[in-house]
Amino acid sequence: MTSSIKTVAIIGAGQMGAGIAQAVALGGYRVNLFDVEATRLPAAIGAIGESLARQVARTTLTQAQADEALAAIAGIGTLAEAGEADLVIEAAVEDEAIKKAVFADLVPHLGPDTLLASNTSSISITRLASATDRPDRFIGLHFMKPAPVMKLVEIIRGIATSATTYEAAVAFAESLGKTTTNAEDFPAFIVNRILVPMINEAIYVLYEGVGNVASIDKALKLGANHPMGPLALADFMGLDVVLAIMNVLYEGLADSKYRPCPLLVKYVEAGWLGRKSGRGFYDYSGDVPVPTR
Repeated sequence: MTSSIKTVAIIGAGQMGAGIAQAVALGGYRVNLFDVEATRLPAAIGAIGESLARQVARTTLTQAQADEALAAIAGIGTLAEAGEADLVIEAAVEDEAIKKAVFADLVPHLGPDTLLASNTSSISITRLASATDRPDRFIGLHFMKPAPVMKLVEIIRGIATSATTYEAAVAFAESLGKTTTNAEDFPAFIVNRILVPMINEAIYVLYEGVGNVASIDKALKLGANHPMGPLALADFMGLDVVLAIMNVLYEGLADSKYRPCPLLVKYVEAGWLGRKSGRGFYDYSGDVPVPTR
């Protein structure tokens, strides 16, 4: 645990927010979890409990460690309570206007020394920081999904981020047992600048009929030694998230190679967002996922 950070507030109790809460609690911090829809909090804390139980079953955690981590997480009902934390991590939906609105509501409740971080996977840290009263104390902490398991945290400095804030962010991530990598503040940073266009290209391959869902995922798993095929990975990430990142790349870099595949757009318009909606490139209604094309 880093000495100056003891309590961490997480804004957003979706899959990412809950996963980050779990990772942070296991690092020995007190965690206050907030969501604009308070009804999501019991489900999120329940999901964290189930995830910890799976880690105990795999003997990667003791029961005592799991119990201690779960006890360290509290659901909170207001942003004023979130503002009392030493570090606030925003994990709201990947939409710049929504994130800026969260910061506008949060800033009046922050202490003078509170650090702010965003878990954005693609949006400019400099622009998000400019919507706050502390761009020098603002940084990107991009956890990979699932946050409790994945070892990497991408650290992104905005143009105004201070050296002290950067050092605190690196020390915090490392205290969770994570490895950090530094990315410059350009659209989608490193991981998603490379990964998401690859997924988009796999969707083009499907769209153009070069292969079906099963053949594309099999080809990349066995031909490129990927642990998961790109279309299964897209479903895992959420097709709305994939589309949001492609749009950030397309608009931010003005290069046609980042044009989102029309089939991706169509799936999102249909509400076929992947695992979280029960259907994407696979149908998840049965015991075994079944390709939808």
